[in-house]
Amino acid sequence: MKKTAIFIILLSAALIGCAQPKHEITTLILVRHAEKDNDGTKDPGLTDEGKDRANQLVSILRETQINAIYSTNFKRTMSTIQPLAQAKGLSITTYDPMKGEEMDKILKQQTGGTVVICGHSNTTPWVANYFLDKNELEDFKDSDYDNLIILSVLKKGNAKVNWLNYGNPAN
Repeated sequence: MKKTAIFIILLSAALIGCAQPKHEITTLILVRHAEKDNDGTKDPGLTDEGKDRANQLVSILRETQINAIYSTNFKRTMSTIQPLAQAKGLSITTYDPMKGEEMDKILKQQTGGTVVICGHSNTTPWVANYFLDKNELEDFKDSDYDNLIILSVLKKGNAKVNWLNYGNPAN
């Protein structure tokens, strides 16, 4: 009788373990828009140097499986990420930056995948800090365009950051 009870308890524990949700790592590749033109508007495009950086991003991520691409709805961010989207055959989804519910939605929709998110000097570090659940990264300098932040996220507050630079060094 005791052996049967122990067997049932072990079998139940094993089945409960199998029923637990899988913890999948979602990779977020965060990039700030490339060098913007100083045309006096609130929505400038990219300089020639910025267009070159956008193409360098394609080269760096050429072998990376990407499931989705997000961008704020500005010319400079869309122009930065468009060459990558075209190379990967993906459409760009716009997002509203610095809103936790937006980040939660992206994480939920893309769980286990690799996502590129293009933002700005303040929104890119904000996204990283949101998933790290602490203020680890400061806003980028206005002249700082070469950051590539890779987050491995299990859930908000359980993330690891790798910070790289790409393309020509920022001024």
